[in-house]
Amino acid sequence: MRFLKYIVLLVIVVSINGCAGGYSFTGASISSDVKSFQVNFFQNNALLVEPGLDRDFTNSLIDLLLNQTNLDLVKSNGHLIYEGEITEYRISPTTATAEITAAQNRLTMTVNVRFFNMKNEEDNFEQRFSFFYDYPASAQLTGAVRAAAYEEIFERLTQDIFNASLAKW
Repeated sequence: MRFLKYIVLLVIVVSINGCAGGYSFTGASISSDVKSFQVNFFQNNALLVEPGLDRDFTNSLIDLLLNQTNLDLVKSNGHLIYEGEITEYRISPTTATAEITAAQNRLTMTVNVRFFNMKNEEDNFEQRFSFFYDYPASAQLTGAVRAAAYEEIFERLTQDIFNASLAKW
């Protein structure tokens, strides 16, 4: 019985070790020769410019990549390079009341991303990612409402970018 426990433990350790080469628990499939990434500043080129949005989004993407991969962040010559711009930042009414006024507003943000894999150029792409956040028309997009909107939009956009570039979803 004791011998059987050791065999099972050995099989588990070998299985986990064998999978460590190119797969992570986040779903990323990263080649073992890829060691670093860089995220270039995402400039806000939208018609409506919100101060600090570009910096906050860039940092959000960096944080996600640091938390979901074992790659090192570098300022230049990264094996994986993310760059692009914020192309849309728009607030629009989504639903109306009986008095023909807005009941809800929608903040929409779109980002154009260029991804370069210096170790495998077949993975390179340029793609637009967009997401939105709905909030009551009676609320202003400031303080806690803006923080909640940014958190939800950034989480979805950065995860979609991660999935497209590293999880191949």
